Amino acid sequence: MEKLNRKNQGLEKKFPIKVVQFGEGNFLRAFVDYAFQRLNNELDFNAGIAMVQPLENGMINMINDQDGLYTLFLNGIKKGEKIQEIDLITNVVKGINPYKDYADYLDLAKEEELQFIISNTTEAGIEYIDSDTPDMQPPVAFPARLTVLLHERFKHFKGDASKGLTIIPCELINHNADTLKEIIFKYCDLWSYDNAFKTWLLESCTFHNTLVDRIVPGYPRNEIEEYNSKLDYQDNLIVTAEPFFLWVIEGGEDLKKKLPFHKTDLNVKIVDDMQPFRTLKVRILNGAHTAMVPFSLLYGNETVKQTVDGDFTGKFVNSIISEINGTLPFDKEEVLAYSDEVMDRFRNPFIKHLLSDIALNSISKFKVRVLPSLLQYYAENQQLPTNLTFSFACLIQFYKGTWNGKELPIKDSSEIVEQFKSAWELSDLDLVVNSVLSNEEFWGEDLTKVNGLSQDIAFALSEIMTNGLEKGYLNFNKQYQS
Repeated sequence: MEKLNRKNQGLEKKFPIKVVQFGEGNFLRAFVDYAFQRLNNELDFNAGIAMVQPLENGMINMINDQDGLYTLFLNGIKKGEKIQEIDLITNVVKGINPYKDYADYLDLAKEEELQFIISNTTEAGIEYIDSDTPDMQPPVAFPARLTVLLHERFKHFKGDASKGLTIIPCELINHNADTLKEIIFKYCDLWSYDNAFKTWLLESCTFHNTLVDRIVPGYPRNEIEEYNSKLDYQDNLIVTAEPFFLWVIEGGEDLKKKLPFHKTDLNVKIVDDMQPFRTLKVRILNGAHTAMVPFSLLYGNETVKQTVDGDFTGKFVNSIISEINGTLPFDKEEVLAYSDEVMDRFRNPFIKHLLSDIALNSISKFKVRVLPSLLQYYAENQQLPTNLTFSFACLIQFYKGTWNGKELPIKDSSEIVEQFKSAWELSDLDLVVNSVLSNEEFWGEDLTKVNGLSQDIAFALSEIMTNGLEKGYLNFNKQYQS
């Protein structure tokens, strides 16, 4: 079988670089690169992408080895029927590792047709590190590297306003572009860049907050032979994703002219305010994901689909979503329609979405995605939500690290893991719960002040430890119903 590269595919003509993309992982390749490919195919957008490896250990060598080519499989269900679409993504023209080829990285600033900066460096990527300097090769923080690149472009084109860039971060933090912009200006001050550069940033560059939504399991390691059998070339970078696609970008008519997605049927919404879309997605899709993980892993499931298909675990997830829905200040029919769509996406038979993968950084995820629904429910009803509270107890049990003699797939910072270890070494269950809930580094507030939460979580944990998950939940639920 032929190796996948441009020569073998007859694709030696490359697009001009219009996009610099920080990140080469599965999500960007199955989401942003796919979106630009749609523009190229349908509107002759003629946009090439240069990928920049954000971490020292990454995939750029593999990407360059295939000349930027890779296959995207979109697997899902439409109108009750299974579908599988196969796309060869051809718009990635260059991959750069700034740790080894820093001069090549800086040369991206000189690209005549460059228009867009895209990034997904994870939630932790948009950070300010005051020890970064502009002569480091490269600076540690992504915003510092971007500041250097923007300054290089400003210098090379002598402040030409037409060479400003459209900056669209995709990191899953609220106000991602606003935060990135603020940090860039902090570096401008730290490094004593002149006012002319700051003015160019303000007047010639634009920053756009975003929301992205597509489930991307990535490389189908366990089914790779089956996937390769559908290709006539050898692809080491296959990526799988669901068909569902939503990209919400804050912007106006100028951005619509730059990115004419409205001329395609791809679900890209350029809007004045993305917050309603974000709240709906983060609370329901991400919230249900995060809330189900500890519960379902303790029960013995491995995947999201197993969870939602199970009689007991599926009902629990539906109950969680019902509690979340009741706290959302949107049209009820719209909320229910989105919730039903989310459950269909969770049931996608093509996607083996491992709970252990979703478990990464569960504490920070619970704080952002689940806790607001729990607290809002309490504020509106003057009682705690049964299922979200039980889910919280499962989270604390999960971070004990073992269950029924087995190691649990905890993936979090060493500091958080150590703090939970210390909490679980306390002699009394009430002390364990109080230690965790009072930790403001975890939750941003002292949750022992929420009336009844400590007692209910301690009771739930006692039931889980004594009677197991299913019977423990039934006993806990009876207490709430009585």
